[in-house]
Amino acid sequence: MRVLKRCVGLSLLLALIFLPAGSPASAASGNIYADAKNPVVQIVKAVSPAVVNIDVETMSKSSSLPLPFRNDPFFREFFGEEFRKFSRSVPMKGRGSGFIVSKDGQILTNNHVVEGVDKITVTLVDGKIYEATVLGRDPTYDLAVISISPDGNLPVLELGDSDALEVGEWAIAIGNPYGLEHTVTVGVISAKNRSLHTREVNFDGFLQTDAAINPGNSGGPLLNMEGRVIGINTAIVPYAQGLGFAVPVNMAKQIMNDLVTYGKVKRGWLGIAVQNLTKEFADAYDVDAETGIIVGDVFPDSAAAKADLRRGDVIVEMNGNTVKDMQSFVNAVRSQSPGARIRLKVIRSGKAISITPQLDEIPESEGGVASSSGEQTQKDTLADVGISVSPLTPELRRQYGIEGGTGLIVTGVAQESPAQSAGIREGDLLLEVNGKKVGDQKQLDVALGKGSSIVLLIERSGRTFFASLRLEDKK
Repeated sequence: MRVLKRCVGLSLLLALIFLPAGSPASAASGNIYADAKNPVVQIVKAVSPAVVNIDVETMSKSSSLPLPFRNDPFFREFFGEEFRKFSRSVPMKGRGSGFIVSKDGQILTNNHVVEGVDKITVTLVDGKIYEATVLGRDPTYDLAVISISPDGNLPVLELGDSDALEVGEWAIAIGNPYGLEHTVTVGVISAKNRSLHTREVNFDGFLQTDAAINPGNSGGPLLNMEGRVIGINTAIVPYAQGLGFAVPVNMAKQIMNDLVTYGKVKRGWLGIAVQNLTKEFADAYDVDAETGIIVGDVFPDSAAAKADLRRGDVIVEMNGNTVKDMQSFVNAVRSQSPGARIRLKVIRSGKAISITPQLDEIPESEGGVASSSGEQTQKDTLADVGISVSPLTPELRRQYGIEGGTGLIVTGVAQESPAQSAGIREGDLLLEVNGKKVGDQKQLDVALGKGSSIVLLIERSGRTFFASLRLEDKK
């Protein structure tokens, strides 16, 4: 009985310790939470008028003809105008989100929400509906600015500083998932600088959040606890939970003016293909640096060509900042305006030199600074890594479609060899070994040397890249 009383007493004590602060026992009169609600409530009330739902419509051709005859030119020509009667336009609808960035009706959203659509409709939180037009799109960062013509000034969301974010900070997402208007979800910033490379998404620098994001959230704001925009909700991993991704708002700040003024982003273009510096390359080319990028192809008449950047140069600094890797360099160049001069510290033949190219405007068909990811391998005896090579002969040129140039042709790659694992293929053209041109076995023997690393220059489909391997990596 005494034990029972002691347990009951302990239970009452714990109950008093963990009694909610707003209970009658701690607040004899009134509810002390009346003026201290969850801060998310106040933030949502303040920002919701500037968050919009975006409905899009695209007219798609549909045919009532049986499948084998739909694209048959005989039936199209035979029936003429009657053939068109079997086809009709069917509206395809989609939904997304956005937020107002100017009082006169400019709205930021994702490019994939409005790309290729025929009609855009924007609905405000008060139910007002407007038709919108696209001011500019940027497929690179998946951002777009659209515009409506409101009756008066609109509420605007304040843009925050995504660079100052720390992992673990609270984050609020507002959007239109599955057509459920102005849905609010809360989580944290799970990670920064995430990379996604899929058929639909190819981007480096995402914010990752576990605030629930679903189809229809695209283009909506990700907010901090001050109610400022820190990201634009963009992508999800459909087979996972708590994996949402947002474009950092600081990237949007850089490009919004260009989208509004020019309809596209005017980015600087250097005109080189690059890949990451490897320890093997650094050893073979006498580069005293742990990070940097290797210059591959230098495009004719580009800013790089005019500044005398050369294939095999290693860029270790840009504008006084250390080049960490290929993607950071690409982003740094893209952030510059056409006509800007950049300062590059380059290692060439073991010596540091300074080069100051003046950037061109990125061509429509290029990605700014092309990347070549040839992390392939070779060895001091090529057979040791599973590669057979042969000097070019007229017959081999015909067999492998090699029209010009000199070098050694890769005639075979052994199964499960280091060369195969690294991606070396039959038909590749070996141009250089350790910076020395090779056209026959004698030149190859001299170029291989006795160093601990070896670097090859490979040409494939008209493009070149470097491949490197440490000699002790033999399998």
